[in-house]
Order: sequence, then structure tokens, then C-alpha cells
Amino acid sequence: MSDTANRAVGRRTFVLGGAAVAGSAALAGPLAPSASAASFGYTDDGSNYVVDTGAGLVFKVSKTNGDLTSLVHKGTEYQGYGGRNSHVESGLGTSTVTIKQSGSTILVSVAYGTLKHYYAARSGENNVYLWTNKADDSVSATRYIVRVKAGMFLNDAPDSYTYAPTTIEASDVFAKSDGQTRSKHYSNLRVIDYDYIGWSSGGVGLYVVRSNHEKASGGPFYRSLLRHQSADGGGLYEILYYGENQTEAQRFGLQGPYVIAFTDGGAPSSALYHANMDTSWADSLGISGYVPASGRGRVAGVGISGRNTAYPYTVGLANSAAQYWGSARSSDGYFSIAGVLPGTYTLTVFKGELAVYTTSVTVSAGATTTLNTITVPSSNDPGNATAIWRIGDWNGTPAGFKNADLMTYAHPSDVRAASWTGNVVIGSGTETSAFPCYLWKDVNSGIVVYFRLTAAQAAAAHTLRIGVTTAYANGRPQVVVNDAWSSAVPSPPAQPSTRSLTVGSYRGNNYTFTYSVPASAWLTDTSAYNTLKIYVASGSGSTSFLSAGTSIDAIDLLA
Repeated sequence: MSDTANRAVGRRTFVLGGAAVAGSAALAGPLAPSASAASFGYTDDGSNYVVDTGAGLVFKVSKTNGDLTSLVHKGTEYQGYGGRNSHVESGLGTSTVTIKQSGSTILVSVAYGTLKHYYAARSGENNVYLWTNKADDSVSATRYIVRVKAGMFLNDAPDSYTYAPTTIEASDVFAKSDGQTRSKHYSNLRVIDYDYIGWSSGGVGLYVVRSNHEKASGGPFYRSLLRHQSADGGGLYEILYYGENQTEAQRFGLQGPYVIAFTDGGAPSSALYHANMDTSWADSLGISGYVPASGRGRVAGVGISGRNTAYPYTVGLANSAAQYWGSARSSDGYFSIAGVLPGTYTLTVFKGELAVYTTSVTVSAGATTTLNTITVPSSNDPGNATAIWRIGDWNGTPAGFKNADLMTYAHPSDVRAASWTGNVVIGSGTETSAFPCYLWKDVNSGIVVYFRLTAAQAAAAHTLRIGVTTAYANGRPQVVVNDAWSSAVPSPPAQPSTRSLTVGSYRGNNYTFTYSVPASAWLTDTSAYNTLKIYVASGSGSTSFLSAGTSIDAIDLLA
């Protein structure tokens, strides 16, 4: 296969998991266990514990700080760029590191204050299994980053982090000479979209297979750092908690396993995916906070009625201790969520990313909580309301709006972005695609929507709705109709306090602003266009794309 073909395949499959690769004969499976695992075991070289899986993978863990200092597969070293190791967060510092072998499993335990981290190897496998137990916020964020030497894999992904000549925001968003932007933030994937991330080249694949994220935060639609590549090497991330554009409080406890997996160039085995993995071999290892399958329960729903079948539906479970989710079957809304820790959860039904129903469920160890058909009331879905006109769809995302597709992997200043200004005419057929997905006080505040009303419509008061998916610096819409009637400045809803719109995420707390527009505001000439001007109100933010802003879900005028 040519390099061009290899790059095309990589872009399609190397990040996406599950259904994205199922049934593809071109993808080889994981490396099979070796016929002889006689070399399985560990040694101590004085500075590191050296673990040989007996399948061609040898890795070293520092006895001082628990860093992964070497990752050798079939004689080739993959670990390290810029002289840095792979590790939790940016490195834990001096830790207590121990090792033990239990039959065909080796476990390295790392204790750093209240944080505990683990590496496990199984005889005959080219995998490193990892767990991280974060008991409190003494470590501010939680990630594991696998640092890969430069030149091992092609730097060909659209979300690759490439250091560029110009820094355009903070110290982590860059512009190339051609005007395209790059950042480690631009993952372009929600957690629900992938099972693994990584690279493949020359018959070798290196991947991180993600955990179930039960102790992470942000829910199924959260976007975070996934991978980056630059001149000095690459990184693969497992983000266990990240504060940027975060909608939930941090959860604590054991997260994992997540897996560093080598393959023969194909996708990781689906047996490593969090939904499929059998971890019974780890039940007796003594991992702090570990709960075996027998200590977990399941939630199953017969179906969901009242759905709009044009949209995917997701069911989420969340409380202060854990989060889970599962897809509802398109035919009838059946869902099943397994491996749930005991407790009482808020169950949320999402249409796209818009919450349309909530209830409470209790999960018990070793049992299935079965729910009868959930009926979503028609009034819970704003898309069911009769509208005179509507821009966008009520699905909790800015999908379909101008520049929406680009914004999950580029900065708003990117040369590929269409103009953020420009007005919209109802009835043109381009209402949604012409309306920008984001509005900022300092960039495009005051965009105008032109529309006509019949005599009967103009004689009545109407409700105008603007749905938003997140906001930066308390940005919220204030409207003016026909330069004669102005709404009050609405109060800001609760939203993440960090950057959002410029770091690849529109996901916050969906909120609908409503405005009661009196009949006196409309033009009585039915041939004339009424004007709706939408401004961004806020005294916060700075300038340009870091001025106060908001992301649009839908806008409509109700009949």
C-alpha cells in the first residue's frame, strides 16, 4: 500500500474504535500470544523494575517515581521524546514503588501521597494494563500520557498537535504559515465516539485503549486531549479528569483499566474495549478501590417512546461518584448499561446531546434494574413546538450552523473558517448554514435575521427562543426587534468558567433563553422584512475570540 493510502486508512480508523473498524478485512487483529512465554517475568536493574511479557514487549518502571521509562517492542524502543518519560500527570515525583508476580500476572504498584497507580502485565500479551486511583485533589488534574519517540509514526492526523511559528492563544494554540491552526485541544472526538487512539506504521500499531471513564467527569459528549505529534515526538492520552470546559465536579476513586497495546498494525482487539474486557484475572491483585464484576449491577430499559427517530438517543447515568452511558437502540429505544457501581443515579435521556428526560434509578450489586418503557413527554423536546420559522435543530449541538464542523479541530481564526459575520434571510434555504455556530461580543455581535410575517402573525405576540450549548465569560443573547423593541439582558446560566469555544468544544450546559415579543414590535406591512438583531451581552471576557461568546443550538419564533 502506498504512503498516501496508508495515511488515508489511518485518518479513518486509527482514532475511531468499535463500529468504525468492525468487519474490515484490511485490519489485522492484535498480536497473538507467543507460543512460548518462557521469558515472562521481571528483574531489577537498580533503577527500574524491568517487566518482560514474554510476547516481545519489555517495559521498565522507575523505582523512584513510577514513571514508565522504557517501552521496547520487538527490540525497538518507542518510549520517550524530549528526554521525558511516560507518566501520570506531568510526573508524580518521589513515590513508593513495589512489584509482585501472581502466577501469570505481574503488578507494579506506585504510591504517591493519596494517589495510587498500577501497571500490570499478563504472560504472552503485548499489553500494559493501567489503573489510577485518585483519592482527592492533591493532584490537580489526572491524565496518563504515553510519550513516543519522534519518527516512529506518521504525523498525518487532522487533529495532530504541531508546533507552529506563531502562538495565537495562551501557550497552546498555534498558527501554521498557511493559516491553519493546531492545538493539543483539538481532538475532534467525544468520549462516546472512540474506544482507542493511536498510530500504525510498518506493521506495528501502538494504541491506548480507553477505560470506561466511570470516575471521569463531563459525560459521554465531553471532549478532551487525546493525542499530539510534533517534531520531538508524540503523545497518547488517557484523560481521567480535565478541568477545561468541564460541566461536572471532579470524581474520585479508581479508574481503569486502560491499556497500552501493541499490535501487528491493525486495530486493538475488541476484547480490550472497556465494554468487553474480562478483568476477572485482576480480582485478587489487591488493587486499591477495585470492584469486581460481581460487585456491580446493570440498568436495562425496555424502550423509549416519544423519540424523534431522526436523531440518535443516549442514556446516561450519573451521580457524584460515577458516570456511565449507553446508546438506545434505533428501532425501539432499548438500552442496557452494565458494570455499574451500586448506588442511586440520575438517569438522563439525550436526544442528540440535548437532555429531554430525567428520572432516578437505584443499582444493586449483582442485579439488573429493569425499567419499563420510558415515555418522553412531547413538551420536553423543544423541537416538537410549532414554529413560524426555525434556524437549526434542537439537538443540543450547533451541527449544521456555519463553521460548526470545523470548530472541534480548529481555532475560530483558522483560514478554513468562513466569515463569522453575515446576515440571514428566513426562506432563503440557507438559514442554518449561513448563521454562525458561535457569537462573540467583539466579533459578530448584532447579526441580523430577516423574516416576513402574515397579517395574522403580526397581530399577535410571539415567543422567541434561542438555545445555547455553552457560553464563555457569561456571554448571552440580548435581542432587538425592528430597532424598536429590546429585550432585557437575561441572567447568565451556569456554564464552565474556562475556555471553550476556542479549544474545540461547544459542550457546556444546554440552556434555552425565551423572549416574549409583543405584537406591537412587528411590522404590519406583510411585504416588508422584520429584523431580529442578536447581540452578545456581557461585561466579561477580553477581546476578539476571547471576548464573551456563546454557541448556538437552535433559534425559533413560535406560532
